[in-house]
Amino acid sequence: MEIKFLADRPEFIPLISNWYYSQWGQFMRDQTEQKIHDRISGMLNRDKIPVHILALEGDELLGVAQLKIREMDIFPDREHWLGGVYVVPAARGRRLATVLVTGAIGLAKQFKVETLYLQTEDLSGGLYAPLGFRPLEKTHYNGVEVLVMAHSL
Repeated sequence: MEIKFLADRPEFIPLISNWYYSQWGQFMRDQTEQKIHDRISGMLNRDKIPVHILALEGDELLGVAQLKIREMDIFPDREHWLGGVYVVPAARGRRLATVLVTGAIGLAKQFKVETLYLQTEDLSGGLYAPLGFRPLEKTHYNGVEVLVMAHSL
């Protein structure tokens, strides 16, 4: 398996847009798959946030994660976020999400991020707690109860 930047493989934007819309579209205000596609297309970076990283096996895309700016508008003071961690169902259970999250943390460190935040529907902290994220608070966001977590880098 290889980790690559989406900027190096932009042909995957339509597939990722579909994944994100299918997984989280019902929670995103006024979003369409096309709007997600357009937003992702504007984030093709390698050296700054926002940035997407991909898990590839040959030419097959197995997963994605992103570093973003101010994901939750209810927390304008929390700048850097990990989000959009998605692994295809057939590849789950292979620790790909852990590899993607670890890669994103490494990038955040390179970009001199001091604190990385995330939100998860897994109120136990799921895969993020063993990777250094600590719970901050539970809140309702876009009609869903989520746990907001932080990782000091």
